[in-house]
Amino acid sequence: MIPKILITGCNGQVGFELKRSLSFIGEVIALDRSSFDLSNPDSIRENIRRIQPSIILNPAAYTAVDKAESDANMAESVNSFAPRIIGEEARKISALVIHYSTDYVFDGTKIAPYTETDSVNPLGVYGRTKLEGEIALAESGAKHLILRTSWVYGAHGKNFIKTILRLAASREELRIVADQFGAPTGAALLADASTHITARYLRDGSGNFPFGLYHLAAAGETSWHGFAQYIVAKATAAGLKLQASPDRILPIPTTEYPTPAARPANSRLDTSKFRAAFGLQTPDWTHGVDNVLDGLLEQ
Repeated sequence: MIPKILITGCNGQVGFELKRSLSFIGEVIALDRSSFDLSNPDSIRENIRRIQPSIILNPAAYTAVDKAESDANMAESVNSFAPRIIGEEARKISALVIHYSTDYVFDGTKIAPYTETDSVNPLGVYGRTKLEGEIALAESGAKHLILRTSWVYGAHGKNFIKTILRLAASREELRIVADQFGAPTGAALLADASTHITARYLRDGSGNFPFGLYHLAAAGETSWHGFAQYIVAKATAAGLKLQASPDRILPIPTTEYPTPAARPANSRLDTSKFRAAFGLQTPDWTHGVDNVLDGLLEQ
């Protein structure tokens, strides 16, 4: 019997890639917000009861970090409450839930990369609601994996790479924050790793499966400034005509770019637990960026 795999938020960066990668191992039912509305508990329950999936992947989230500060009720509905409902329904049909979370559950004050056992202390509504969603899913009693990641980008949808290319095409100088550090992580990497996990679960069952909380991000690290410089240098070398050259991407401190929501200065995640449990090595962050840039530049 072909397993049914339910994906939420299929038009988002990660959902779009999950739809691609999971199509080889099961019957994928990929739903967008109009069909599977995380702010509507009835929509969640009705879809899961109707579809009866073996696995539910939930990349959908309220991700407008700054807007969440003034729209906390909606952020809570989608990020805090929906994972509990998904978990409750999944428990009833013994489905596995793979849920995606964020480095924003931390305050960024640690010097070293964060591990799964480090204390959490979100700085804003987005991080707080994502943390509440993690806890709610874990308490639901469902079989689950929670994958925290950072600095997500992809070929599909809006993201930092496309923003930098657009700005560099129209401005001779860009000022980019240089005192926040993390690992840009491709949606394709998250999707391919999730597919590996899903295939293992379908093959081996739940008996010895390593459920729980994991950090999953690309290897290496950079700052937003370093990320922007890399994008512009790569695009320029490929022949794209830009107004701003890499040396005109200027570093600034976070204090010169105030935002409604505070960002963690350290978004680096220790992925050793994930690598040991699933036997996967994540590539350096530049690898995925190169792939996305190559595709965008071909267009």
